[in-house]
Amino acid sequence: MLAHVRPAIVLLALFTLLTGLAYPLAMTGVAAVLFPRQAGGSLILRDGKVVGSALIGQNFVSTKYFHSRPSATSAPDPKDPSKTIDAPYNADSSGGSNLGPTSKALIDRVKAGVEAKRAEGWTGPLPADALTASASGLDPDISPENALLQAPEVARARGLDAGEVRQLVLAQARNPWMGFFGESRVNVLKLNLALDQME
Repeated sequence: MLAHVRPAIVLLALFTLLTGLAYPLAMTGVAAVLFPRQAGGSLILRDGKVVGSALIGQNFVSTKYFHSRPSATSAPDPKDPSKTIDAPYNADSSGGSNLGPTSKALIDRVKAGVEAKRAEGWTGPLPADALTASASGLDPDISPENALLQAPEVARARGLDAGEVRQLVLAQARNPWMGFFGESRVNVLKLNLALDQME
């Protein structure tokens, strides 16, 4: 029996070292050499200080800034740890709401979002990303349509020309990779940093 157990233990140890230690360390080293910015978290700096990542959305609430899409992330309720509370853009709790299209909670949330956007003066069809969360709950990007609908309010709050703010949105918009992979998008943090430089 020992003749069968010893090779199994040796192979387990060998593959644990290879696939659990050597391979991840090698890939981390290769990534750090070939893609240092991405391997470091795609951090965005302002005045030498980290203000966020290009890969993780933030919860902007002031009318002077463009807002990210809704986030469905949550955190433990400090009053009752067995329950959760909304915690937008909580990177510790990445994930969507998992609510399906027939979910009453999702329908109510979208209806409330539509009413809020209409109260802010949004007209016409509303982009889906203005009303629904992404699968991760941490999406850093919004559609150009969403950003353009926010532009008049941002311009008013900052005392800027609405046309200039619209031009900034269009300048910050990124097309799908290779013309057809993905969607047109605007990184909200980069847009807001560019907006701060306009003043």
